Amino acid sequence: MAKKKPIYPQSKMRSVKEELHGTMCKDDFRWLEGDDDGKITSEVADWTDQQNAFTRSVLDKLPDRQQLKQRITPLLERSDNSLPVFAGNRIFYFRREGNKNQPSLFMAEHVWEKEQLLIDPEQIDSTGLTNVSWFAPSHDGGLLAYGMARGGDENYQLKILNVKDGSHLSDEISNKVGGVYWLHDNSGFIYSRLADVKNPYSREIRLHLLGDNLADDRLIYAQYKEGPLATTWGPYASLSDDGKWLLLAYHTSTRSNNLWLIDFNAWLEKGEFEKREIIVGSDSMTHAEVVGNKLFIQSNDGTPHGQIYETELARPARSNWHTIVPERTDATIENWDFTGNAMIISYQKFAASELVKYDLCSHKLSDVKLPGLGSASVSCSKEHEDFFIRYESFNYCPAIIHCSGAGIAQKVWWKCELEVDLTNMQVEQHWYESKDGTLISIFLVHRQGLNKDGNNSTLLYGYGGFGISMTPAFSSLIIPWIQDGGVYAVANLRGGGEYGDEWHQAGMLDRKNCVFEDFEAAAEWLIAKKYTTSKKLAISGRSNGGLLTGACMMRCPHLFKAVLCGVPLLDMIRYHLFLMARYWVPEYGCADNEKDFDWLIDYSPYQNVCRNREYPALLLYTGENDTRVHPMHARKMAALLQSNAANSEDQPILLWVDRDSGHGMGKPLSIIVEEQTDQWSFLRWQTGLETTK
Repeated sequence: MAKKKPIYPQSKMRSVKEELHGTMCKDDFRWLEGDDDGKITSEVADWTDQQNAFTRSVLDKLPDRQQLKQRITPLLERSDNSLPVFAGNRIFYFRREGNKNQPSLFMAEHVWEKEQLLIDPEQIDSTGLTNVSWFAPSHDGGLLAYGMARGGDENYQLKILNVKDGSHLSDEISNKVGGVYWLHDNSGFIYSRLADVKNPYSREIRLHLLGDNLADDRLIYAQYKEGPLATTWGPYASLSDDGKWLLLAYHTSTRSNNLWLIDFNAWLEKGEFEKREIIVGSDSMTHAEVVGNKLFIQSNDGTPHGQIYETELARPARSNWHTIVPERTDATIENWDFTGNAMIISYQKFAASELVKYDLCSHKLSDVKLPGLGSASVSCSKEHEDFFIRYESFNYCPAIIHCSGAGIAQKVWWKCELEVDLTNMQVEQHWYESKDGTLISIFLVHRQGLNKDGNNSTLLYGYGGFGISMTPAFSSLIIPWIQDGGVYAVANLRGGGEYGDEWHQAGMLDRKNCVFEDFEAAAEWLIAKKYTTSKKLAISGRSNGGLLTGACMMRCPHLFKAVLCGVPLLDMIRYHLFLMARYWVPEYGCADNEKDFDWLIDYSPYQNVCRNREYPALLLYTGENDTRVHPMHARKMAALLQSNAANSEDQPILLWVDRDSGHGMGKPLSIIVEEQTDQWSFLRWQTGLETTK
């Protein structure tokens, strides 16, 4: 008996044809991109409402959905705390408790003293859609600049709080503000923002003095007035703690930047803006920090795993750098920070964290103990010898550890408490061969004593791009999946940063297909090792990871049962025309270039949909307010697949567009609960994982 096909909402076909480099490209659903500026039209809004209604009609009737929601909700309502930031003797941090939609901002006078609530976003907006995303305290902790946005659009508005009495200064700055560094005397700060909020390529850096009109803010540097288009993050700047030196960086690709040192006092007093070159024109990523009368530099220039140098402030150029922490071949420098007498270096070794302390006086290296195989980040201050570590792993709830005595004495300052037994959750790391023989590492999480009979529901997650690493991170959402017998896998694909800059390069541009091959090889390895079967295997990815899952779905539809594809890039021929996507051309290439076009059209998911072909069940999800990846990708892909795929109604093509969120930042808990219930219910339905009664 033939399986019944879904009756989807109607998607009108209005074919647009254009020839690119001798290839005729047809687009039946370009109208779903919106108007000429990419803004949603009433017609697209109506179509989206119909798609959302159809998706709800499918997901809401899934068996045990409500029971799963009841299990997920308390896991999402767990406490979460950001790393504390020192300012004078005070510390500042975010924490979200219980069922509150957004994190609140807290302060304590000293590390172990009673905390004080400074800002609760829900007292500002009861809908839960407003969030505080970043903060920057003045050096003495008396004033606090912070950024507020609504609906996930990341359009941060800067406000300034007087910490002592809770009042706000009249100074407010709009247009995606960030990068705030206070002057030493707290009289003002430097900041970055968009000159035109409608133009993501108009980032500028200015100086604001408290009480001045914004029109009087002095321009320090403007992206739109300098050189070639920056990529990914645009320009950014920081001030030394004493306010004497400005470090200015300009990204030249997704894996390289130029860096200069500027005498900030000379600019303030005389208007002199001499850019002293630290490194320019190198195919590398470099960061620097002023400590006393020295300039410390962390760079992967000529050293793919990175090393650390120092030089005199008067001679910052590359030729004068002196190596103090040599490159390691077994680990990659991920980050660094400074205490009053040491540098704390965070390495990635086999995709997990390792911390090392470099004593600035003795120049000796020593290890900083971590609880196990996991992910660690650090918060330090040059005014304090103690520091904080945030640590977590797949089976270790996030904890913040206060370190003193050069990191030897450690005490838990905060820990997430969950009434769940994690001792039965087993974490393993394995290696498998990709198509070209390259060894790829993969983390597996499952319950103890798993029966490897090829019949376990399995979710494979990946990213593989922009030098971003997938390390062992705690997710309470995988707990019910593991408890009920599922397997969770995270692959460390090329394109990421787990194994240094060369690993990133191996998954860029015309080598992007290697990322897809790595992911597909992970699926094949899981099947060969009897963890699962293609009928029980689902894949998931977001953003660049959405491109990954979309491409693999087109390339090997037989390999997967279900696909979660979040805030994705899918039309790689037109991606660069929307929002901030021109920043990513050095990572992917651009279809305007014939050479790039050839590899882009070869893997672009939207251009590779086949008529009357059966695909895995698909849940596409995106946010209407996304200012990074345009929701047109998910819209067009849903319409094209619904119109062409041979799927039956038990393996549908679904689209969910959240009207009150963006790329994911600032999403309120209430929306997260519903979104995650949808996604995990969909996965269970498709892979046959039953919910424990």
